[in-house]
Amino acid sequence: MWKDGSVRSSRPSQIGVREVADLARVSPTTVSNVLSGNRPVSEATKERVRWAIDELDYRPNHSARNLRLQRSGIIALALPEVRVPYFAELVHDLARAAGDRGYRVLVEQTEGRTESEHAVMHGLDRGMVDGIIFSPLGITRETFEQRRGSTPIVLLGERILGADVDYVGTDNVAAAADATAHLASRGRRRIAAIGDQGGTGGTGPQRTRGYRRALRQAGIRYDARLVVRTAAYHHSDGAKAMAELLDRDVELDAVYCYTDLLAIGAMHTLRSRGLRIPDDVAVIGADDIDEGRYAAPPLTTVTPDTASITSTALDLLIRRIADREAPVRQVLVPHTIEVREST
Repeated sequence: MWKDGSVRSSRPSQIGVREVADLARVSPTTVSNVLSGNRPVSEATKERVRWAIDELDYRPNHSARNLRLQRSGIIALALPEVRVPYFAELVHDLARAAGDRGYRVLVEQTEGRTESEHAVMHGLDRGMVDGIIFSPLGITRETFEQRRGSTPIVLLGERILGADVDYVGTDNVAAAADATAHLASRGRRRIAAIGDQGGTGGTGPQRTRGYRRALRQAGIRYDARLVVRTAAYHHSDGAKAMAELLDRDVELDAVYCYTDLLAIGAMHTLRSRGLRIPDDVAVIGADDIDEGRYAAPPLTTVTPDTASITSTALDLLIRRIADREAPVRQVLVPHTIEVREST
């Protein structure tokens, strides 16, 4: 039965695009556009088409399409570290979304090394994949300029200033400012920050700018002694950084950690030193990983919409595969603050 109460006819013996279109009450072209992602379709129409596909158990012949278009049906996802929970969630979300669109996902781990990132870009530039979704750390604008006309690419997370390339991510400056402002709204005035990695590009410096902006807006004086750099974003880095902060014997009543893993490590050190969370020190992280929900206490965090990030990146990549001359798009996906017991 359709949503308006009407009854559809029995299932045809041969299921194709036309049967899906009839059930969804759209044209066959619209069904094809939903499947390919090559043309914009409203969310309401997409929902009807996907409902019809599920009802009819329709299975598109992606192999025939790829053969006709001389494509591999594979896209690459290149990330610094697959074991980091945030990136693992991106892999999960992208694999599911890409599968719905007839693509398989090849995952490449670069460990953030410039040479590995170059190898991914140039090694996958030989028809192995139809496009690349890439979260880089060491690639420069000049490298991208040399790639003009090569395999379609969408940047994920890390924006390369000046690069004429599609991009999807969150506003790291705004996210950090919101996290710091949340701590200030709780009456905290000695707010530390853990996770800066130096330099001017990448996530760390952007979040430090947001942290400092929120301090200014709250009328709190910046104190460099409350900022600790980390080599990476793992539990051990957060624990070590928190110990360094406490050993500096500087007054603090809150800490903004640039990732949840850093925050969970920092909370471990606070507990080991006999400090109460949040009574003595409030803690906020970022990424909203599962582990943070079950931390002691549950961790307040900046929540990125990873499903929206991956679906938007996939939409941009499929659009770029279909039209190399399409205008470049750079999209910032909104974030929220998930308030739990650590603040």
